[in-house]
Amino acid sequence: MPTLNDKKKKFKFPSSTLMLFSIIVIIAILTYIVPAGQYAYVDQGGTQVVDGSSFQYVEQNPVNPFRVFVAIQEGFLNGAQIIFLILFGYFWVYSVMQTGAFTAMINRLLGSKARDSKLFIPIVMLVFSLAGSTYGEFETVYGLIPIFVALAIALGYDALVGMCMSGVAVAVGFASATTNPFTIGIAQTFGDLPMFSGLGYRWVIFGVFYLVSMALVMRYAMKVKKDPTKSLVYGEDYSAFKVETDANMEFTAKHKLLMLGMVVTVITIVYGSLKLGWYINEMSGVFIISGILSSVIGGKRPEGIATDLITSISEMTVAMVVVGLSRTILVIMQNGVIIDTVIHGMNSMMQGLPTWATGEMMLVVQNILNFFIPSGSGQAAAIMPIMIPLADLTELNRQIAVLAYQFGDGFSNLLWPTGACAIMCGIAKIPMGKWYKFFLPIFGIMFLLQSFFVILAVFIGYH
Repeated sequence: MPTLNDKKKKFKFPSSTLMLFSIIVIIAILTYIVPAGQYAYVDQGGTQVVDGSSFQYVEQNPVNPFRVFVAIQEGFLNGAQIIFLILFGYFWVYSVMQTGAFTAMINRLLGSKARDSKLFIPIVMLVFSLAGSTYGEFETVYGLIPIFVALAIALGYDALVGMCMSGVAVAVGFASATTNPFTIGIAQTFGDLPMFSGLGYRWVIFGVFYLVSMALVMRYAMKVKKDPTKSLVYGEDYSAFKVETDANMEFTAKHKLLMLGMVVTVITIVYGSLKLGWYINEMSGVFIISGILSSVIGGKRPEGIATDLITSISEMTVAMVVVGLSRTILVIMQNGVIIDTVIHGMNSMMQGLPTWATGEMMLVVQNILNFFIPSGSGQAAAIMPIMIPLADLTELNRQIAVLAYQFGDGFSNLLWPTGACAIMCGIAKIPMGKWYKFFLPIFGIMFLLQSFFVILAVFIGYH
């Protein structure tokens, strides 16, 4: 007869797909319960922003069961850019891996001091953190995650460490947002603050966030390297990322050219984003070109390149579905007209609080709102026109309202399935249940740090 403990052991966290379907059903039910409401939007310098005093309830618009399934189609259409970025980004990575260049580089790395260097992970995390903090790197990292997952596994770590080196690191930088034009730049514009003002305090925050997150990742990484069975994803199938080791494998001139091509690809994307205004479509184009060129250099014929494209896409099917379903959640909330009601309700909660408590409540609200509006610039346009007047009414410096916004928009991207969390887990083939088991303690520590920096900002008069 099974005992209670046996039943507990049999519990298995639902898959990413099932979890997202469950959230879709719950949100659809909420459109029958949560009153529909809307703010009016006004044009401000070419950007549609919320008129904070214009909220009104409107006729209920619940999403019926049939429209839920229609919303899935709409969700996939809304997520098409991200889906194709992931597919073509992985095509590029897969093409390089098929040439043997990545394997040869890994074997060279395994035979060098870098294998046992404790500086390797911190250095990679620092690069990605700086990228997220300074010029707003985020979506681009999706195409690079498979590289670092494969690298981490080859070096004796696991997929979680690979995701931390890239995805978590870039989110750490995004949360500190020293000079991120897409978040801090837009938010300060809405607050009539000098562009990138308060930079010194944000650099201090960046340093603390980076050091703490890096220490937490290194602690886990060293534990896994010492005993692979301690990995939270031990037993999962990562054969798609497996790199065969061969101490006698030569790192040829062709291999070096292909690795140089990967570096040039990343530099091209960074330059295009910063100087040419490139975004997802242009990045996808670069990935396609790089994938084809890598295959040609590797000696592939046209038929082989076409086969690699189809195979690489098939390996990213789960990631594609995850993106579409996460966007479906947003479609249902928009169709049910409940997003503005949630914003209005949270805004009402902050009325009459003391200054420091207002700052803390703003932090909580922004973290929650990132579930409903996972776009940094979109959240700034929707909420900052409300938060700025509220900050004025409570005598909270506008700079602190912006700080709470950037914190809420940053690290919780790895918490909510409507944002980067589900996408990155899909790419790295990490079950979301195991991701949350790994990430929630880290998120809790980072949230406490954010809370501390908001309170400190109030008491030191941050401006």
